[in-house]
Parts: sequence; structure tokens; C-alpha cells
Amino acid sequence: MVSERALQVLRAIVEDYVDTREPVGSKAIVERHSFGVSAATIRNDMAMLEDEDLIAAPHTSSGRVPTDKGYRVFVDHLAELRPLTAAQRSGIASFLEAPGDLDDVLARTVRALTTLTGQVAIVQYPSFARATVSHVELVQLGAGRMLVIVVTDTGRVSQRIAATRVDFEEDEIALIRAEIGSLLVGRPVRDGLKRIAARLDDPGLAATDRVAATSEIVRVVAEELEEFRQDRMVMAGAANLARRENDFRGSLYPLLEAIEEQVTILRLMSEMVADEQGLAASIGRENEPFGLSEASVVISDYDATGSRARVGVLGPTRMDYPTNLASVRAVARYLTRLLEEDESGR
Repeated sequence: MVSERALQVLRAIVEDYVDTREPVGSKAIVERHSFGVSAATIRNDMAMLEDEDLIAAPHTSSGRVPTDKGYRVFVDHLAELRPLTAAQRSGIASFLEAPGDLDDVLARTVRALTTLTGQVAIVQYPSFARATVSHVELVQLGAGRMLVIVVTDTGRVSQRIAATRVDFEEDEIALIRAEIGSLLVGRPVRDGLKRIAARLDDPGLAATDRVAATSEIVRVVAEELEEFRQDRMVMAGAANLARRENDFRGSLYPLLEAIEEQVTILRLMSEMVADEQGLAASIGRENEPFGLSEASVVISDYDATGSRARVGVLGPTRMDYPTNLASVRAVARYLTRLLEEDESGR
């Protein structure tokens, strides 16, 4: 066990190393922080921290840097979330205040978060498997194309073009809309998928051009509903990894691959255990099972009309955890309020 003063020395090392990117020595700690003890005493505290694998020397005769374990102790016991400034809060509001559908809101959310933190920003889509289809609209575009729009009660809007190869009369479009609506509207996505599948498998339908075109529209609706059930996320700021390449001990390739494939990051975010404030951090070697031992992920829960999802940032272990935790929490709370207001306004 380390002493309380040694833990405060760890705090100083983490904060100074994040600020300067330089290993931190006992003399620098005495000069920058008011411990009221000698450099020799600080060196004894640092030796205690090193014995506990909380700090390490990157080079012979250098200062010390935090280890992944040291960052964990800092985040769990020493970090104090830094309140966002009025300018930062105003910046979040300016990014998110404009109306838009869920896709647009989440895209603006990651842009706001990457601007705030300088990290890769990630927003997980809420799960729509239990959402209810509230509206289906068909808009004929001509030249054998039909715009298919599906809306859920959670605010998700899907738009997709179906290649019908024939154009319909307005009364025919109304009938198709009514047929699809009878299968879906007011029903959960999961139930709607089953009913659509039964409609597509109906052997009693005559093989005419009109029926084939209608079936194509129904098939497109089914694909959109299936996508509603998939885990998805939106990201921004991947270029920040390249700008901070020196903060990574090894190759950036695993991180870039994870960003491209998304599945790994989604799985990691979903398995992180949040505290009572809805916050969590997964640091360095804790991410080794996901192939991301070079990185840290900080997340906060947000609520999308009863469906929980997560917003967060990904970056090097040498990151400003208090500011990043405060940022993801603030953005998550703002996003929750925005989605609640949108739901109440419908």
C-alpha cells in the first residue's frame, strides 16, 4: 500500500505528464506543487509508487511516467471532473441545437465531442429492436424508382430508393402504402419484420410486374427494418490519432482497423461497466482482449426515449481524463435532453 501523500504525488505526475508529454522528476514536482517536503522525500514516494507499478521510468536516469495501472488509480480515486467552461457549453449547444433527424443529431454530436476533446469521438446508436414503426411513406421519383421512408417512434428515419422498374398511379401507391402500413404501423420492429417476411414468402401472389414491383418495395422496407436492429455507431476525429502518433508506444494499425470495422469498438463500449453517474473508462492493457491495448476509451450513457446507448472518446492512454470524462458526460446529458424534447414535441 502507498501513503496518501504518495497518491497525491501520483496525481501530480499524471497531470504534469499529460500537460508536458515529458517524464516527471522529483525536482519538477517540488517546483510545481506545494507538498512542503524536500525532493528527497518526493523521491521516496516515487520509489513507493514504482514498487506498486503505478509509475515507470521510460529511460535510464529519466523522470517517471504513469503506467496503465497508475492511470487507473488516478481515474478511480484521484481525478476530479473539471467543469466545462461557459464557452465549451455554448459550443456544445451550437452544434446540437439545430433540428434534425437522429442521424443528423448524432453526426453533429461526434463533431462537437471531437472538437471539445481532440480525441476520436464515438456515439453508439440506441437499439431500435423494440422501437415501434410509426409511419411509412412512399414517394414516386419516376423512371421506375420509389423513395421508401420508414419512421419509428424513437425518431429514427430511414430513406431508401427501391428500383421498381415501373411507375405507379397515385391510387396504386396509396394501396401499396396502406398494405405496408397494415403490416407495420403501430407494431414493434421485430414483429414487423416477421410480418414482412411472411408477405414476401406468400406463394399465392401472381407473378406480374406490378406485384414484383410491390414486392421490391416491401423487400427494401424489410432491409431497413433489419438495419434498425443492428448495432451501429458514428465516429469523427480519426485524424487526431495521426496527430498524436508519438503518444502511442506501438503501431496505430490496430486502432485504425478497429475504427474501420467498428464491431470491436462497439463490443468494448457495450461491455464497459459504468458508475452511478453513467461514466466509465477502459485504459490501456484493460483493452488487450479487444486488440486495443495502446488506447483508452472514456464513455458516458445517454438515454434515447427509454433506450440506453453510449457516447465516448477513444485516444492514447496519455489523455486528459478529467476533462474528457466531463466532456462526454456533458454531451451525453445534452443529447438526452435534446432527444427527450424531440420526443415530447412529436
